[in-house]
Amino acid sequence: MLTWIPVSIAAASFQTVRFMLQKVLSSVTLSPGGATFARFAYSAPIILAALASYLAVTGQSLPELSARFWGFAAIGGTAQILATVCVVALFKQRNFAVGITFKKTEVIQTAIVGLVVLGDGISPWGWAAILIGLSAVMVLSKTPDVQGAWWQHLTNKASLLGLGSGVLFAFSAVSYRGASLQLADLDPMFRAGITLAAVVSLQTLFMLVWLASREKGEITRVWQARRVAVWVGLTSMAGSFCWFWAFTLQNAAYVKALGQIELVLSLLASVLFFREKITGREILGMGLLGLSILALVLAL
Repeated sequence: MLTWIPVSIAAASFQTVRFMLQKVLSSVTLSPGGATFARFAYSAPIILAALASYLAVTGQSLPELSARFWGFAAIGGTAQILATVCVVALFKQRNFAVGITFKKTEVIQTAIVGLVVLGDGISPWGWAAILIGLSAVMVLSKTPDVQGAWWQHLTNKASLLGLGSGVLFAFSAVSYRGASLQLADLDPMFRAGITLAAVVSLQTLFMLVWLASREKGEITRVWQARRVAVWVGLTSMAGSFCWFWAFTLQNAAYVKALGQIELVLSLLASVLFFREKITGREILGMGLLGLSILALVLAL
């Protein structure tokens, strides 16, 4: 079945809009932690209500959730929180399109993590894509104010935040697929809904504890920013459900590879919405990463 293709494209579209909104929140009112919490706080009630409604209408009941399921859910949820904080912080270092491009190194890293954790294989084309993607990272890692050899450019704050978010998003994607595979006997949409509800509930709890103990007053500011933050939650809910649905149908690395259409969407957002300039080097880096995506798609 090719259902995962339009679902993955929809997920990437919703995610682009959500990151745009989080960039606005982080630059105006909220800390990276607060902007991250907004996506969970305003989506969790809707997700839980939707799952409850589905159970009531269909007459189904929740399956028994194993310790292995909750383990994958907790690892994936924590990794996604940290990854989102990295991306929001990255927006303060580089422009929107390049921030998203750094974050999209996750597709290369997802292939590696999927191989190690779930045994998802990588073809020769897949390894070629990894090498091309690494060259793209080296091009994007150089900033105008940094001099010296190429390996020094990989240690600047923007590069570390971008690469870190990619690693963390890779672990979250593979963990979510691992959790959904524990519910293999259920309908894919139902599996996606249960996994999403469990993960978002954990994430909301984790972030509440963190902000209450480490960022006093930030929870109140998230509420005060609700006119924008609620849209972060809604787009997060729609995007996350589509990602989870796609993960139940296909290898996480392939889903993320197709999701690279987000690069084009983020470039349009950077130029048309945020009025940011894209340099020749940044275009070259994004082009190389796009080439790595094509190589990975050919591996299907």
